[in-house]
Amino acid sequence: MEPARLLLLGAAAAVASVINSVAGGGSLVTFPALIASGVSPLFASATNTAALTPGGIASAWAYRRELGVRAGMSFAFAAVSALGGVSGAVLLFRTPPRAFELIVPWLVGGATLLLVFQERLMQKPSEARAFRPSRRAVVWVGVGLTSVAVYGGYFGAGIGMLTLALLGSLGSSSVHELNAMKSVIVATVNGTATVYFLATGRVELTVALVMALGATVGGYSGAALARRAKPERVRSVVVAIGCVLTVLLALRYYR
Repeated sequence: MEPARLLLLGAAAAVASVINSVAGGGSLVTFPALIASGVSPLFASATNTAALTPGGIASAWAYRRELGVRAGMSFAFAAVSALGGVSGAVLLFRTPPRAFELIVPWLVGGATLLLVFQERLMQKPSEARAFRPSRRAVVWVGVGLTSVAVYGGYFGAGIGMLTLALLGSLGSSSVHELNAMKSVIVATVNGTATVYFLATGRVELTVALVMALGATVGGYSGAALARRAKPERVRSVVVAIGCVLTVLLALRYYR
């Protein structure tokens, strides 16, 4: 790939990382950027996951202190989610290329809808009560997370929001503790899917490395911006981008 396109993809990853820091939905920038640069939709999904994985692992490490007594439950959820992540990764390349092209506009549109309803999905937790979920709740959340992980290995945009919504249903916990659990689970899903993609040669490796570097740079700047920017405004811009991209992708693949 030409250096100019690599630089643009690195810049797109940096922008996406900033968006993730402030409001979420960065994959709505990186995935279409990969397709626009000439990467096939199937390889774009795999490469996007691989590019996001290092940042996800770094985030999980940064949140390690917030896990506390939730560490055991987080790793148990991560273990079952890993199975879902690999299953989704395998399913991605079992899908005929033309069928995936027809699915892509729906996936981008669905991820955009997740952003629209983000506030309702991610209820603000209360710190006043202890975190004591019932065994039944833990089992059902585990089942839900496994299903979300399949989607994460297959496409992944919005997986963080879905994971937080499921974890929030367990009961009271601070937003930082929920983010810590989410980071471990999402990093595991992306990591296991990436291992499969790399092992089977489904990643544009140079592109993924450049994007991972861009995402790292964007992550540092995004942390500072997140303190000043209003998430609602950033989310509105990303939703608008998602709507336009859904229409453009539908026109491209359904004509």
